[in-house]
Amino acid sequence: MTRGRFITIEGGEGVGKSTQVGLLRDWLAGQGIDVVVTREPGGTPRAERIRTLLLETSEESMPAVCELLLMFAARATHVENLIKPALERGAWVLCDRFIDATYAYQGGGRGFDTELIATLERTVLAGLRPDLTLLLDAPVEIGVARAQKRNRTNGMADRFELEQRAFFERVRATYLARANAEPDRIVVIDASEPLEVVTANLRAAVGKRLVDSKS
Repeated sequence: MTRGRFITIEGGEGVGKSTQVGLLRDWLAGQGIDVVVTREPGGTPRAERIRTLLLETSEESMPAVCELLLMFAARATHVENLIKPALERGAWVLCDRFIDATYAYQGGGRGFDTELIATLERTVLAGLRPDLTLLLDAPVEIGVARAQKRNRTNGMADRFELEQRAFFERVRATYLARANAEPDRIVVIDASEPLEVVTANLRAAVGKRLVDSKS
């Protein structure tokens, strides 16, 4: 059986990832592709419980190293129990954030040495890499404003969304640096454009890189 394709959607706060994941899923399904949608942190019952720990605000502070290790703990169960089995049966996996988010948030945002993250990546992923990563990029002020508007509607911000602007600037800079270093895998999409333009650009990128060449 032909292995499925692994697509990740990345980006900072308020860039519209969740909306675009849903639209891309529907478009791929319309091409007759079996699509599994998931997210990080999360994706399986155990990983979702870890996600709650990571995102909740608490009187007890979370050390940065605790955050990093929890991210990889969630990823380990997610990869082994959902992503790999889906790919092996030929399904396409569409994941809202993956390993690039760790380099951006814990590496760029928190300042962890990328060699440490790379070591954990090799241990947990054992060579698994996305076939295509779509990076939704927008200036921090636009993303933060959108996230704040969403939170006024849906409830309180999570622990990451409460970070200062400088944190998100570092996150964005790290994402863009990774895109510049891996242009064959990471496609940057301007998320400040209108919704329908962003959607069209995502579909064009996936169509050119993966759909037109699928067996």
